[in-house]
Amino acid sequence: MPDRTAYAPDGLESPLVEPTLGPAGWVRWVWRQLTSMRVALLLLMLLAVAALPGAFFPQQPAEPERVARYVADHPALAPWLDRLGMFDVYASPWFAAVYLLLFVSLVGCILPRARSHLRALRSDPPRVPRSLARFPVQGRAVVDAAPAAVQEAALRSLRGRYRARGEAGNGVLTVRAERGYLRESGNLVFHLALVGVLVSVALGQLLSHSGQVILVQGRGFANAVVDFDSFRAGALAREARLTPFTVTLDSFDAVFDTATLQPRDFTAHVTVREGADDAPTQETIKVNHPLRVGGSRIYLSGNGYSPAITVRDADGTVAFSGPVTFLPQDGVYTSRGVVKVPDVAAGQEQLGFVGFLLPTAATDGTTPRSVYPQPINPVLVLSLYTGDLGLDDGIPQNVYELDTTRMTLATDDDGAPATLMLAPGETVDLPGGRGTVTFDDLPRFVALDVRQDPAEGWVLVFALLAIAGLGLSLFVPRRRLWLRLTDDGEGRTVIEAAALARGDDPGLRADLDRVLEAARGAGTGPSRTEPRSTEES
Repeated sequence: MPDRTAYAPDGLESPLVEPTLGPAGWVRWVWRQLTSMRVALLLLMLLAVAALPGAFFPQQPAEPERVARYVADHPALAPWLDRLGMFDVYASPWFAAVYLLLFVSLVGCILPRARSHLRALRSDPPRVPRSLARFPVQGRAVVDAAPAAVQEAALRSLRGRYRARGEAGNGVLTVRAERGYLRESGNLVFHLALVGVLVSVALGQLLSHSGQVILVQGRGFANAVVDFDSFRAGALAREARLTPFTVTLDSFDAVFDTATLQPRDFTAHVTVREGADDAPTQETIKVNHPLRVGGSRIYLSGNGYSPAITVRDADGTVAFSGPVTFLPQDGVYTSRGVVKVPDVAAGQEQLGFVGFLLPTAATDGTTPRSVYPQPINPVLVLSLYTGDLGLDDGIPQNVYELDTTRMTLATDDDGAPATLMLAPGETVDLPGGRGTVTFDDLPRFVALDVRQDPAEGWVLVFALLAIAGLGLSLFVPRRRLWLRLTDDGEGRTVIEAAALARGDDPGLRADLDRVLEAARGAGTGPSRTEPRSTEES
């Protein structure tokens, strides 16, 4: 802040100079703002808002196939979203910035409060105020006992529930008590647990790894980087830490509601072998019920059909054979896929197929469509392209998309685009004598997400601590009680009492009455109580 000089009043020889913050002052001011509870809450809300795009857009680490589909469907918007990190929100720089600011803010808030709380725990309850008449809850009693006996009875009733002290001075005995320190302790535990969650999540990002694989029925994969379709590892993760195991998909069961076609259950039956010398075991993987193998969890994240196709070229030689993953496009599993056949007879153009699988085909006029997600009447509908697939350019291609810029759509004898429709076990000829295509079988596939996060247990521990701390901070009452005991000169003790709570506390009156009842028990004769409350007056 620049120096600002004000004109001096009459009679002064030099002008007045206003003080400036300077660099150190600005740093202290920024630090005070950052470590205030208000800013910490704002950052916590901002972090929640920053995480929302992860729910709206598919995320590359978890759903690479959906990201590829989104990019294909939104060619103009997708590159900008990718630059902004919307397909990997939780690893983006702007999310990390909010994350780190919240961490610093929480630590800056917690440390001063922890020191103050420790000092409060070591200090005595507040002294008895000079006037008890101004407190919301009051009481008065006369007990036929000496003040010392009444004081001892009151302290016994408070022991275990309050931190209480008895004092004597100027011929008057007093009792001061306070409870509810656990409320502030719970508050600190809650904030410390939040820091623990942030640290655990950060360590998990650094040490964890995840891989996605599409597994066709009857085939298997090993938990190795080379076997994953996509793999992501933290900066400190090591390939040697991968849990060794293999998984084979034996079968897949899908249950749908016959009326609404909504899915009711998905179950993948797999064979797992954890080591070369271990016996294989039969396991199941369900949605929200992952399979745990060693330190890894295997999640069922998707499923569909992989029609097995055989393509023969013009010479009758098998140019392609195997299952092809078709991605579901709707609730009845109308699935889209691509088949690329680069290895054909010499002199023949490369072949590319784009098509749809209809699990239960029905004809509506001239357009077939699927009406049920189970394979009751499966039909494979293909369009043929011929030309250069572009696989020799050295540029990676999306396996679910066909680049047709250097290809030509095949036509039938009438010059219309050729449409090939096949049922399982059926073979049709390709237009122009280019060969044949056979729909051999219809196995299912599952999309598996394999994750290993050594910090996930700590995230759970700190989350439970945060819930426990929040419960303490919300439900433990903070109360203070004071008693002044005076001798009325006739061997009796006059008790003046008052209580104070932080906020509205309906149990405060009962707590004070309990102490007065215990004090009356010290008497040997009749006593009387005169409860008073300024809330009632």
